Amino acid sequence: MAQHLPQRTYAELTDYLDVLRSAPRDTGTLELVVRRPGPGTREVLEEGELTLADGLIGDSWLSRATSRSIEAGRHLDAQLNVMSARMASFLAFGDPVRQAGAGDQLYLDLDLSTGNLPTGTRLAIGATAVIEVTAKPHNGCAKFTRRFGEDAERFVNSPEGKALRLRGFNARVVEPGTVRPGDSVKRL
Repeated sequence: MAQHLPQRTYAELTDYLDVLRSAPRDTGTLELVVRRPGPGTREVLEEGELTLADGLIGDSWLSRATSRSIEAGRHLDAQLNVMSARMASFLAFGDPVRQAGAGDQLYLDLDLSTGNLPTGTRLAIGATAVIEVTAKPHNGCAKFTRRFGEDAERFVNSPEGKALRLRGFNARVVEPGTVRPGDSVKRL
């Protein structure tokens, strides 16, 4: 029998907007690194290795790509899924394991809005890794709705939620490196 977990209401999410909007604009923090080795499986990592070919080592992103997207190189546009650590933590009631269930690999305490990080923006994470924001949309989906509720899905997919990128964005690795929770994230 599935356990019913608490979910935020639309009103609670709206009331939290000021906290979400107050995320740092230029330099933030990597709060959580999560590997997805297979469907529905999440591993919260103390350290992750980002590479040009594999994205996050040990993650299953490439196995989910279609042969057409691989042939055209479009799969690289979704090599990494990045989400607001503030949004994910609020949705998960502060539980990092539940937060990891959002399905993203990197959770940043940074202003992820389209105004602050337009497509093509590069972010330095830790000592050497650099990722680039891609144009591929990253929206709330059926899995996100099952985990966090219909109000959360409506909220992140609302016009304001999309402008703030509360569901996050897709990215690709442009400079490999090791990343750890607590690492600095700098907009380049």
